[in-house]
Amino acid sequence: MSLEGQQQDKKSLRAVTGKTADWHELVKDCVAFANATGGRIFIGIEDADYLPPVGQRIPEALPDTLRRRVNELTVNVSVAPAIEQASNGAEYIVLSVQRALATASTSDGRYYLRVADSSRPLVGDEVMRLMNERSALPWETQTSLQISHQHTDQVKLQNLINALRGSDRVKASVKEKTDLELLRHYLLVDQEWLTHLGILCIGTQTDRARLGTAPVIQFIKYDDQERKINKLVWDDYTQSPMELVDAVWREIPDFREFYEIPGGLFRQQVPMFDEIVVRELLINALVHRPYTQRGDIFINLHVDHLDIVNPGTLPLGVTPQNVLHETRRRNENLTRLFHDLKLMEREGSGYDTMYDVLLSQGRTVPVVTESGDSVCVTLKRSAPERHVMDFIAKASQAYPLTQRERIALGLLAMQEALTAREMSRQLELPDTHQLKLWLARLLNWGVVRQSGRTQATRYFIEPDMLRSLQFSASTSLKRIEPHRLQALVLEDLGRYPDSAIGEIHRRIGEEIHAKQLKRTLDKLIEAGQVVASGEKRGRRYAMTSQRLIGQARRNVQ
Repeated sequence: MSLEGQQQDKKSLRAVTGKTADWHELVKDCVAFANATGGRIFIGIEDADYLPPVGQRIPEALPDTLRRRVNELTVNVSVAPAIEQASNGAEYIVLSVQRALATASTSDGRYYLRVADSSRPLVGDEVMRLMNERSALPWETQTSLQISHQHTDQVKLQNLINALRGSDRVKASVKEKTDLELLRHYLLVDQEWLTHLGILCIGTQTDRARLGTAPVIQFIKYDDQERKINKLVWDDYTQSPMELVDAVWREIPDFREFYEIPGGLFRQQVPMFDEIVVRELLINALVHRPYTQRGDIFINLHVDHLDIVNPGTLPLGVTPQNVLHETRRRNENLTRLFHDLKLMEREGSGYDTMYDVLLSQGRTVPVVTESGDSVCVTLKRSAPERHVMDFIAKASQAYPLTQRERIALGLLAMQEALTAREMSRQLELPDTHQLKLWLARLLNWGVVRQSGRTQATRYFIEPDMLRSLQFSASTSLKRIEPHRLQALVLEDLGRYPDSAIGEIHRRIGEEIHAKQLKRTLDKLIEAGQVVASGEKRGRRYAMTSQRLIGQARRNVQ
């Protein structure tokens, strides 16, 4: 059983029974979960334990008591208690709290929100923000314009349907739906009408303009005197949010500029602004903006930095100090659509990706600032650090680094040393104890050194190692380069066509991570070098040329 976190908590049985019962503490957590994304409370398990006490039995009447007391002490909170049996034979209660459709509160008018592993009280303007963001009928699913689902932009409709059916993130059972069923599944259509989300993604230009809050993007370039020297505007409502991302990246000429980094006989070209980072910032601006509020998205390019300014504030519970770790959905269905279309990774990973890319290039991370009615993300315009790029690349070849470890290495490679407190602050961690998750393996490998104790501990990379790029790692297929792994897979399929992924894994080496092999096969399929047939466990792979030869032979016969 997992520890306490964003969607779960643990409480002793004493908290809901006898004279020690603390119902107000329980309903506080229920309200907090209901106002966030829902969750579960495991009742009968002590905070320091993973299992209930051996021999513990739950009174049969307790679930009904829980349901009744929570209903009495809360507003807009729905719970479902159930008695479960743990692996040690003891019983406990799983109290499932549903996400509230309207704002949840205690019966005496107190509001809470689940943030990480705590239930935070909301006061003042925060309560009004919560009410605005948690309306009973979200903006996305409203059908106020009463536009028939037959009145769509047919090109956008077909492109969206094809993209969803071709995505490996969409379940096979969903792909089997009819076009209309698929639109209803993603809440683009309700009954016979296009929802606001449907109009945004597949509606006509006129209907998108009638929404009033469809995104408008302005790009403004300034010279060294802060005078405007170029301006581009996407304000004709001809494009969906998905199309806007491609259009902005493609049409701003400054995104084609690059630095030339010397490296022996050759010079490496590194973009002025990395495409992955820019796209992530654009997607964040489009997916997480409040569509109930008017305001343009501004992309302001200055001589030494890039600002992306989005109307509205950060989602409640997210601050500039915790944006790397906290996740809040403001537009749930638009987020799901972007994810399933493979335009963004899993929820909450955008800033991790940007940190990884930028720090691996020796560049500074984005800076987030929030004003009363907008959020600005600033990206410094700086040349990449060649020694940091080489160091991270060589370390990634020598060790199976996680994304967190690359981020930590990038921070340390750019600075002589960081104390535990400084590093925790830069990684937006609540305390120094959590640094262990980022640094433990790097310390064991000797890539990172430390001196001192407790919060005065200093972490650093040996200057000699940073200069010489000499690592003491042993040879292992775990660190095989992507292009070499692709060549290995193609060679294996050349000898053994129509193989399952497990068969390929056993032949080329099981020390290679299974997910790494799956990603490699997916890339080969995208490149047209490999084809797949069958579903799930029956899925088999072959080189494209082999499959074509086999089909030709069957046709002849």
